[in-house]
Amino acid sequence: MRTRVPLPLLIPAGIGLVFLVLPLAGLLLRTPWSSLLDRLAEPEVTTALRLSLVTASIATVVCLLLGVPLAWLLARVEFPGRRIVRALITVPLVLPPVVGGIALLLALGRRGLVGSWLDETFGITLPFTTAGVVIAEAFVALPFLVISVEGALRGADTRYEEAAATLGASRWISFTHVTLPLVAPGIAAGAVLCWARALGEFGATITFAGNYPGITQTMPLAVYQTMESGDLDGAVVLSLILLIVSVTILAALRDKWLA
Repeated sequence: MRTRVPLPLLIPAGIGLVFLVLPLAGLLLRTPWSSLLDRLAEPEVTTALRLSLVTASIATVVCLLLGVPLAWLLARVEFPGRRIVRALITVPLVLPPVVGGIALLLALGRRGLVGSWLDETFGITLPFTTAGVVIAEAFVALPFLVISVEGALRGADTRYEEAAATLGASRWISFTHVTLPLVAPGIAAGAVLCWARALGEFGATITFAGNYPGITQTMPLAVYQTMESGDLDGAVVLSLILLIVSVTILAALRDKWLA
C-alpha cells in the first residue's frame, strides 16, 4: 500500500533536499570539463590527492585502534565521570577546527605540553609534518568512530557475551571473539564516516600542520590555495575530485555497512 506523505512533511523535506543538492549542482555546472583531464594530470593535484588518501587512511586506522576500546569502555563499564568523558570525546565535533589546531599546537607543538618533551627527549617534531596531518585528521574524526561503535555496542545483545563468560571465556577472549563480530557493521560504518571526515579536514590541518606541497598539503588545502591564487577553475576541479572520491567511497560501502 502506497504511503501518502503529509504536505507539512513533504514540503520541508523537498526544500532540504534541494538545499543539499543545489551547491553540488552548481559545482558540476561550473566545472571546466574541456580542460578537466589536463588539470587532473598536474603533478600537484596527484600529489595532494595521494597525500589526502594516505593520511586519511592512516588516521582512520589510528582512530580504530583508539576509538574501539574507548567506545567499549563507555558502553560496557560503569565508572565515575563517564558522562564527562563522553562529553569531552564529542568536543571536537562542535569545536571550530581552527581552534582544534591551536589546541594541538599547545599540546604537541615544540613548546607544547607533550611536544616539548618529545622534541627534547626523542627529537620528534610533529607540527608542520605529514605526521601532523594524520594527528589533526584523527583528532577531528575520532568522535565519529566512538559514537558509532558505542551505539552499536549498546544495541548488541549482551547475552552472547554472558554465555561466553559462563563457558569460561576471559573478558579479552569474549571481546575479540564475541563482541567485535557482533558490532562489526557498526565499526565499519564508523570507520567510513571517520575516513570521510578525515579526507575533508581543513582547519585543524592548516593550523597544526601548515600547507606545504608534497608534505602537508592535502586536497582541501590545495583547493584553498588554488582559490586564493584566483584560479577558480582549478579550485572547482580539485573540489570535484574530492567530491567524486568521497561519494564513490560512501556509495560503494553504503549498502554493505551503512544501510
